[in-house]
Amino acid sequence: MDLKDKLARLGISGNLFTVYLSAIEMGATTVTSLAKHAGLARTTTYDAVVRLEEEGLIEFQGKDHRRMVVARDPSVLMEYVAARRQMVIDMLPQLRSMYNHSAGKPNIRFYEGLDGIRTVLWDSLRDSSQVLRATFSMYEIEGIPGLDEIDRYFRARLEKNIFMRVIRSRSRDTKDIWPSTDAELREVRFTPPALTLAMTTLIYGNTVALISSKRENYGLIIESEEYAAHQGMLFEAVWMASEPA
Repeated sequence: MDLKDKLARLGISGNLFTVYLSAIEMGATTVTSLAKHAGLARTTTYDAVVRLEEEGLIEFQGKDHRRMVVARDPSVLMEYVAARRQMVIDMLPQLRSMYNHSAGKPNIRFYEGLDGIRTVLWDSLRDSSQVLRATFSMYEIEGIPGLDEIDRYFRARLEKNIFMRVIRSRSRDTKDIWPSTDAELREVRFTPPALTLAMTTLIYGNTVALISSKRENYGLIIESEEYAAHQGMLFEAVWMASEPA
């Protein structure tokens, strides 16, 4: 895949590609000179430059007849890609809701291995409007995805201002960490001694995510209004029977 094809996948194709590449090659230049180098009409070139400026890839410098077109350092493409990724992330909850409603049936996704478990874990932060309800088996979590990954996850959760209610079992706790705290938007309760949680689950909106032990090594996402409501009811029953941390 050549440079033209790669940039086309980022949405920089046709006249945008021609003008962008010419601007990179020429450095500071006028629209007229840029049009000549690109082999395009001046109006076509100007329209492309305006579009590229909106995308943050090109900028105008100077004023009036001294106005120059300057391509920004190509490293800004990383910001360009990140902005599009964030836009897709922001759209996903609404699109998924529309998709599930139209399909009329649960959407079940199965993931294997560490990368799959990470995907399942981070999916629970996709909608910052939801209160997150979770059961954590700390012994299993320490094995996979690991406490470092969970710590990064918690920090991201704080940035998104997502409150979390967590149920844990003292018999499965390995370290005295992550207590109830308003500062970290977390409330923790411990199950009665006779009730042991050996699997991690996350309930958010119409979705339930499950993370297995390292031995079985899988993650599961179930998008279903009925299933999420059922699991939410079970969570609340265990929550009421559990001891505040």
